[in-house]
Amino acid sequence: MTMDWLTLPDVAEQLRVPVTKVRQMVNERMVLARRQDGVLRIPAEFIQGGAVVKGLPGLLTVLADAGFTDDEAMDWIFREDPSLPGTPMRALAENRGREVKRRAQAAAY
Repeated sequence: MTMDWLTLPDVAEQLRVPVTKVRQMVNERMVLARRQDGVLRIPAEFIQGGAVVKGLPGLLTVLADAGFTDDEAMDWIFREDPSLPGTPMRALAENRGREVKRRAQAAAY
């Protein structure tokens, strides 16, 4: 799976907030980030229309409560799920957050 990534300054520009706010969002698990080549990056799909995709922070909380690490959560969000269809991220972007949260809760058990 190829994914587009944004640096924290890129995300800050899209959200029209300071970079420190984006760092806070990462620390508070409103979005997930991975370090690549020494640079912290956020999946571009997490940002849509100048905002964090609706339902993403809540989904990340459900996954964390279920014991998922950040890497496991990121992998789960972008893994194809034939029952959705597509990926949980695509379903979130299409405003199908309830379906995604139900699957995340089921994945925990």
